[in-house]
Amino acid sequence: MEITEMKVKLTLTEEMLGTASSNPEIHRDFIASKGPDAKSVEEEVAALGVDEVVDKGKTIFPKMDDGTPFYWDYQLKGFMKDVCGMLKKVTGTKSAGVKAYKKEIDGLFFVKERKIPIHLSGPMGDCQRPLRAQTAQGERVALANSETVPAGSWIEFTVQVFRKSDIGLVREWLDYGAFRGLGQWRNASKGRFTWEEVKA
Repeated sequence: MEITEMKVKLTLTEEMLGTASSNPEIHRDFIASKGPDAKSVEEEVAALGVDEVVDKGKTIFPKMDDGTPFYWDYQLKGFMKDVCGMLKKVTGTKSAGVKAYKKEIDGLFFVKERKIPIHLSGPMGDCQRPLRAQTAQGERVALANSETVPAGSWIEFTVQVFRKSDIGLVREWLDYGAFRGLGQWRNASKGRFTWEEVKA
């Protein structure tokens, strides 16, 4: 069995938002918030202040021991699934012919590096935005806060495939990154990128 590899460099054209929770006990806090004596959002804001409430729900990038932010391999596989699912709907794309695409990507497409360091082009920042949802009780609004890495930052990683012909699919998916990128709030153009193949 021969594995084909392609080394890729992605360069962000828009800032990218972190996706990891900054609260290590998020699940415990979530369950506690559903208890009968849970505070309302308004009470929590009044008691703790806006900054504290925003920081509790902030999403961040995981960090290496030296503080360098990084991207996990499985996040890139998630990107592949997201893109293939969209491009399957477009006649004439390579993705349109992929059957059971999630299973295919899980079993035949891999990212060699487990942790992919993000090479920063400048200081990290924050992106705050309102989240709106229609519920049975009417429209609900919450404030979301995410750590960001700036446009111009880049990552390098190696894609491995078990069928050489699948490299064409990977190229198609990476091209789509100019329209829909990585990380959170992709519908607002966050995380868009260009890419190039890095020759060994």
